[in-house]
Amino acid sequence: MMKSTAKIIAGLTVAGALGACSGHKPSAPPASAMAVKPQVQAGARKTHGIPPIKLPGERTVEDVLQMYGPYATSKVKSYFDKAKVGYPPREVTFVALKKEMKLELWARDSGEFRFIRDYRIRAASGVSGPKLREGDMQVPEGVYRIAGLNPNSHFHLSMKLNYPNEFDLFHAWREGRADPGTDIFIHGKAKSLGCLAMDDETIEELFVLTAHAGAENVKVVIAPHDPRTFPLKADIEGLPAWTSELYSRISREIKALSPGSKPVAAAGL
Repeated sequence: MMKSTAKIIAGLTVAGALGACSGHKPSAPPASAMAVKPQVQAGARKTHGIPPIKLPGERTVEDVLQMYGPYATSKVKSYFDKAKVGYPPREVTFVALKKEMKLELWARDSGEFRFIRDYRIRAASGVSGPKLREGDMQVPEGVYRIAGLNPNSHFHLSMKLNYPNEFDLFHAWREGRADPGTDIFIHGKAKSLGCLAMDDETIEELFVLTAHAGAENVKVVIAPHDPRTFPLKADIEGLPAWTSELYSRISREIKALSPGSKPVAAAGL
């Protein structure tokens, strides 16, 4: 099915001049350049208030790791130690729950995924339902990857999602939506135009963790609400017919992390 529409989908990937969070400039480096694993300096002092190594717009991922890495790593590693998961982990999954305004951190080393902690999402514009077009202010719903780390974001730091992914592009093509939107990030500054906005200290932790684990090893699942509490149903008027398929995919991804139960702890709230 996807092969027959490859050229059209490829064209849609470049549609849209401006994204929902268009202040994320310059563009992030490729994911292949981000699997940085510097030496951990546990207990190091946080560097808030110290001038950046380079002027904004010139920083690299390595610069950010030098500025925020020691303190952020000491914090994040303490969560991993408590969950008995090695750091840096082999795989990471972020589960973003729009209704609950919560982002869960799951990870694994050589064993099964374990719940590490959760963070408060400070801002997420839109309502339940997938993102369909540029400018609709919707936080997307689906299963995504980290496409890049941006150390020079106007929103402190940011991590770009690979929205629109193949699923999004295929259904946009079928419905004739030439501009499904782009530039969806997890970022700081606690304000959102279709992105997941965290506070600055949180995005420092998530950014450093992603750099240490390798962006290619990080998955982001975004759901309208927690399917472990009550099922995801495409019962809102106006949702596309394919939303049920999307919600089945999202539910499987989340439930596979914690079969039979939801996380009991709410460490970040």
